[in-house]
Amino acid sequence: MADQPTTIGARRQLGEAWTSASLPARADVAVVGAGIIGLSIAWRLAQTGRSVTVLERARIGAGASLAATGMLAPAAEHEPGSDPLLPLALDSLARWPGFRDDLQAASGLDIDYRTHGTLVLAIGRDEVERLRFRHSLQTRSGIRTRWLSGPDAREREPMLRPSVSAGILCEDDHQVDPRRVMAALTRACRRAGVTLVAPCTVEALDWAAGRVRGVRTPEGHVQAETVILASGAWSGAEGLLPAELALPVRPIKGQALAVKTTPRTGTLTHMVWTEQVHMAPKGDGDLIVGATVEDCGFRSGLTAGGLYAVLEGARRVLPGIEEMEVTAMWSGYRPTSDDDAPIVDELAPGLVVATGHHRNGYLLTPATADAVTALIATGELPAFARNFGVARFRLPVREPERQSA
Repeated sequence: MADQPTTIGARRQLGEAWTSASLPARADVAVVGAGIIGLSIAWRLAQTGRSVTVLERARIGAGASLAATGMLAPAAEHEPGSDPLLPLALDSLARWPGFRDDLQAASGLDIDYRTHGTLVLAIGRDEVERLRFRHSLQTRSGIRTRWLSGPDAREREPMLRPSVSAGILCEDDHQVDPRRVMAALTRACRRAGVTLVAPCTVEALDWAAGRVRGVRTPEGHVQAETVILASGAWSGAEGLLPAELALPVRPIKGQALAVKTTPRTGTLTHMVWTEQVHMAPKGDGDLIVGATVEDCGFRSGLTAGGLYAVLEGARRVLPGIEEMEVTAMWSGYRPTSDDDAPIVDELAPGLVVATGHHRNGYLLTPATADAVTALIATGELPAFARNFGVARFRLPVREPERQSA
């Protein structure tokens, strides 16, 4: 299909075989989308005793979840205009250790949770000035970071190029391995009794008396008390939602790659960010390098320009990458809302949405899953998620001006 991401190499696979289940006739909850958001919600809801079915249009994790770097980086991600998102980001990061422990216990799989932090780097005077602005913003927002000189940054990461001029150490940023997280969620969902059906396209919602009662697929109908739309970049696609419920979500394409580090090439300890790229070392020796930001719709495929930009951006600060073997290349689609923040809300009776997480899907996973679980249990979003409803995009209706006599 034209809107499928492209993968070359095996890096983005789940790591273990699985078989799609048969479509059930009914479930307490039907989740549309088997990315990290959809699976985490399904798993948490199944733990409360509900019967849950997940319907995925392609493969598990195919949209953004297996294309991601796995950064849990509220400090490095903080930028002008993102103050409203920061409390949710920090709240979700605080939930991650408990989420990690529960997930590893439920699945029996390690997710390569790393706590070494992020180094945000600058080369040259202009980049240093912009980095100082970013550090000032972080300080004003109450984020714990540390300014580093060029030599200080290179002392922490000896493989960096001598031209690195300055850095910010974001000590509280963490990361995970997306392959391991998705494999663990898939197994945890199955062990909790979640039914996973893929590929299975949801063609329409079943409505009755103003309420969503289930979904329709080419394989049949699934009746459900609640439908959760967690289909990432496809959440804003035409046809599934009526016009008055349309979501301001679009795909932002990213291209990335993995290189293999060895004792001879060396590797990084921290996640490393520059103005062009980010790099994340993983426990299996891979170094993930990404990612382009392309507002081009569902345009599939890898491009020479995109991969060149990623490699050249990495080479500016990490010369040793020239000796590392490229093991995989891929593209994916970030689900991006009009303000780059998630949309978590009840759109209509029986219809809940959790989408629009942009670059922060992994970071915001525990908070999103907890918020949706609470919404379904109580009918209300918890306080930490109430600012992320769809109403923030609805313009107020202006009364017509009265003509003077």
